[in-house]
Amino acid sequence: MRVIDLMHLGRARVIGCWQVGDVLIDPGPTSCLETLLAAVGDEPPRALLLTHIHLDHAGASGSLVRRWPDLEVYVHERGARHMADPSRLIESATRLYGEDMDRLWGDFVAVPEANLRVLSGGETLPGGFEVAYTPGHASHHVSYLHDGTAFVGDVGGVRIPPSSFVIPPTPPPDIDIEAWHDSIERIIAWRPERLAITHFGAAEDAARHLAEMHRRLDEQAELSRRSDRHAFLERIALDVAAAGDPETAAAYAQAAPKDQLYAGLERYWRKRSETVGPTVS
Repeated sequence: MRVIDLMHLGRARVIGCWQVGDVLIDPGPTSCLETLLAAVGDEPPRALLLTHIHLDHAGASGSLVRRWPDLEVYVHERGARHMADPSRLIESATRLYGEDMDRLWGDFVAVPEANLRVLSGGETLPGGFEVAYTPGHASHHVSYLHDGTAFVGDVGGVRIPPSSFVIPPTPPPDIDIEAWHDSIERIIAWRPERLAITHFGAAEDAARHLAEMHRRLDEQAELSRRSDRHAFLERIALDVAAAGDPETAAAYAQAAPKDQLYAGLERYWRKRSETVGPTVS
């Protein structure tokens, strides 16, 4: 098992693709494709396991299938149709990233339906990967357990080594705090020895990290509810700056842009108010 640093926009420790034998977990965006291919070499992977379909995790999938037409792509049933026809996904991402879409992520090529392997959670895949449905960051998020390692995508948060500081990535559109807590508990029930985190690397203190994710998720959500956008961004910037040296702080900022953290939580609270009424302070 190894993490391939995709060197997103030339910066280390921002996006990692995990390789376990002939399986790749979250191949990253097409903008990092050449870095990924150089690391993988001439031996084609058998399968891609996607935790979710966001561009920084799954964007290169279709390009890899073009290169290796027999490649199997495992994805949750809620995300599968967007891999086969990414037009709505691209439209939604363009609203978020605007003119930076191509620079950040590159092309998003459709995956032929014949290559898709649709998951709902609870499966055991070839090679011994267990699948759990873990929504909260995204409604189509899954996690994988293999030989004591939990591959947790974004439900396990952002943590840039050598720092132990954890940020829950909360971009729009479908953050669900309650579902996210349930998903963390689902991963805890696996009793993993370590977490494999896309942003970035292995966390050997799995139990402590997941407990910190519970705490930080509530803290960040409450901060967004009680603060305006300016105060929220200022607090996050201070937290990130204290997390380590300037390059580590820059990697945190790139992996979890603070304006997106606020936007996703603001939308969560607005939707919750519309559904259950205002929250009493």
